Amino acid sequence: MENDGLGEVLFEMVRVGQVVKVTAIHPATGTEATIVGAATLSPYSLKANARRKLRSLIEKKSVSGGGRGPAAS
Repeated sequence: MENDGLGEVLFEMVRVGQVVKVTAIHPATGTEATIVGAATLSPYSLKANARRKLRSLIEKKSVSGGGRGPAAS
């Protein structure tokens, strides 16, 4: 999960009934991605999905010129 070139990613997980809201934050770019998944899924699986969405958003930003990209420091 961490060999995607993003570096540090922060996660917030909040359970709301039968679902978990997961927010992944990339401090280097200030980009956030949020997903909602079943509370029965493992934390690893939920974080992996949020991280995948975050990476997709960062790539879209860098292609469109709207962000600094994952390699920025």
